[in-house]
Amino acid sequence: MKLHWSVAPSHSHRISPLVRELGLHPLTIQCLANRGYFEPADVEAFLEPRLRLLSDPFRLPQVARAVERLFQAWERSESCVVFGDYDVDGVTSTALLVSTLSRLGWKVGHYLPRRHDEGYGLTRSALEACMERTPMTLLLAVDCGSTSNELISWLQEEGVDVIVLDHHQVSSPPPPAHALVNPQLDQSDPPHGRELCSVGIVFKLIHALLKHGRHLNLPAFASLDLKNCLDLVALGTIADLVPLTGENRILVDVGLKRLNATSLPGLVALKEVAQTRSPIGSFEVGFQLAPRLNAAGRLETAEAALELLLAPDLETALPLAKALDAKNRERQEIERTMAETALENVRRNFDPDRDIVLVEASKDWHLGVVGIVASRVAREFHRPTFILGRDATGWRGSGRSITGFDLAAALRDCSDLLTRHGGHAMAAGVSLPVEQLDAFRSRLNEVARKKVPPSGLIPELRLDGITRLSELTVDHVQELFRLAPFGSHNPSIQIVVLQVRMARPPQRMGREQRHWKFWISDGGTPVETVWWGSGQENPPDGVFDAAVVPELDHYGGRTSVKLRLLDWRPSLPVNSTH
Repeated sequence: MKLHWSVAPSHSHRISPLVRELGLHPLTIQCLANRGYFEPADVEAFLEPRLRLLSDPFRLPQVARAVERLFQAWERSESCVVFGDYDVDGVTSTALLVSTLSRLGWKVGHYLPRRHDEGYGLTRSALEACMERTPMTLLLAVDCGSTSNELISWLQEEGVDVIVLDHHQVSSPPPPAHALVNPQLDQSDPPHGRELCSVGIVFKLIHALLKHGRHLNLPAFASLDLKNCLDLVALGTIADLVPLTGENRILVDVGLKRLNATSLPGLVALKEVAQTRSPIGSFEVGFQLAPRLNAAGRLETAEAALELLLAPDLETALPLAKALDAKNRERQEIERTMAETALENVRRNFDPDRDIVLVEASKDWHLGVVGIVASRVAREFHRPTFILGRDATGWRGSGRSITGFDLAAALRDCSDLLTRHGGHAMAAGVSLPVEQLDAFRSRLNEVARKKVPPSGLIPELRLDGITRLSELTVDHVQELFRLAPFGSHNPSIQIVVLQVRMARPPQRMGREQRHWKFWISDGGTPVETVWWGSGQENPPDGVFDAAVVPELDHYGGRTSVKLRLLDWRPSLPVNSTH
């Protein structure tokens, strides 16, 4: 698919003073400016994330009420249950809360809903099963509950108080929880903590509990080191694709350092089976560790992932990690088959004028991987996409969007056709009766035609700047990597290198020969370049400009620059304007 290259403006008048004051390369300053950092103090805070810069945890809405109720439960030896979710954010949140509360003296159990039998979040069937397994007087709903008004009212009638720890949109009116710890309720300008996902909110709650416990001079609270929690916080935050800005940047930056040196048996075992190379960054978490934790919840139940994170020793953890690895391979095969079918269906029937939103459905598709497949289809066709499977009640599935089309808002415009829906602008879940499928597809496209201009259907490749290949030295790329960890709202650095050509013949690589490897040069030392997922595309030819992501390759005690090709185009003559 043809990409529209969008190179960021140079900001030269604002960059030059920063280059002089901070002693950084102009391209590094350009990349920082592209992310909104123009002031020396802001740049320094961004490049040097520190835990001491975290805000007071009691700034989060209703944290004080949650702490008060939890200490009341602690004093009375009440039975508490952490009710989590089956994705990585939900599982890491549950593991962190259960392990910490247990260590500090709470009587605490846990429950994770079964994706296929009980669905997402607080449902009557899941709560009844939870209460039958573990009678309780206090339930902590993690990564869910912000719209569960009727069920939280029912729990109160049953004598169960509820603390909600969540980051999703809150219903109006909000549910009658004893405490609703959700940054969406914050009314300050700008709102505080909106970037946090549930594991970040759990971390803040634990911080608040420790502060209160230390104020009471309780020894167990004084001895617990918060930094030891941050490996799980980094894992859940990266996996949930929330913005890696603000406090999330601090939590993930420090958390990745902790993850690289972790002694938590479950994470040690997970790194071993995933064959993860050090140093572990956001890529390794997102594409190697998180998918293995997610696999259990996608295909059956997330209990195995939670057991792994709570494992007391490596002997217990390794078999669990190996089982998750096997589940992940099973998930990959199911996903591959589903994606091939969905993509073939779209290729056969796609009408670019008619199909602004793609909706594909099959009763044979596995509900656990519909979101991943929706992402693949949306990426290939640059269209908002819903992939739906069937259960006993009708169609159920997930959607993924493109910039400029708010899925959650679109689903609200379709609410009369739907059984259940929720999510946010870029990802959403939906359930609908079997007979409403065609009407749902038609309504979505009707909504999209009003919202998405034709230019919005051309994928944009956003590029940080233009440079010469010879400028991408190891020292310079290491400086650029001070902007890491990369992720949502802090994307990988993407730049254009001008006037390069092949220095050696290109080579096909990969099991299915779907990738290219080659070396490019602008007259200096050739640089290894990989074009992942190029499929049947021919390699670049002649003199060309390359849109690339600079990376560092650590091998055999040596560090070198490596490039990941995103796109290329023939170079214009030297005296032409790019």
